[in-house]
Amino acid sequence: MLDSIRIVMLRTWHPGNIGSALRAMKTMGLSRLVLVKPNQWPHNDAETMAAGAADMLDKVEVVNSLEEAIDGCNLVLGTSARSRSFPWPMLTSRQCGEKLVNEARTGEVALVFGQETSGMTNDELQQCHFHVSIDANPDYPVLNVASAIQILCYEIRQAGIEQSGREVTNEEQVPYPDTQQMELFYKQLELALGDINFIIRQHPGKIMTRLRRLFNRARPEQEEMNILRGILSRIRQNAAVKAENE
Repeated sequence: MLDSIRIVMLRTWHPGNIGSALRAMKTMGLSRLVLVKPNQWPHNDAETMAAGAADMLDKVEVVNSLEEAIDGCNLVLGTSARSRSFPWPMLTSRQCGEKLVNEARTGEVALVFGQETSGMTNDELQQCHFHVSIDANPDYPVLNVASAIQILCYEIRQAGIEQSGREVTNEEQVPYPDTQQMELFYKQLELALGDINFIIRQHPGKIMTRLRRLFNRARPEQEEMNILRGILSRIRQNAAVKAENE
């Protein structure tokens, strides 16, 4: 199941942190690292810090956007050390490991880490189903990105050990839409709300952000998503007919 878990690093500034992340992953049995626009790659510092995990350097995938990094994933968790203006559903580090391992049994999942100095942007965090925060000293809750990866990879491994040999239940086998399907749904939803003048398309305000949070929290299954998209299609058809008759 660990082969279905991706670790994603966004805009990593220091290449040594990439090497350290690979070491952290290898010690816990994880092997899939995706880099989004790293500042320097490849780099000797990454190879030096990777040490015994240098064999993983050639397996690192590099992409240009978070959308590419999480493409095909049914579950995406983003790390955030602080609450935002629109707080997303939060998981502890322990819950993060359990949820990733549980859903990796039936699909692709991703755990995303932001840049060393600035973390993840609000737009990036909104592409995640849940946010993860590591319980640290409130007076200084600052962790190096490689250290944060080590902690959460440890929780993933512990959850994997606990769930090893457990059969997947029928409930867990229910398919969820992947990130690309969810983005298509959000675009269709925004268009439909514009058609009925619920939002102004050029200025949707915070409504779409709140609706993203709602549906990410609800986690509709694939069949439920098909129903929702069917409803939106009918809304758009009726709105078009009404517009023609006016």
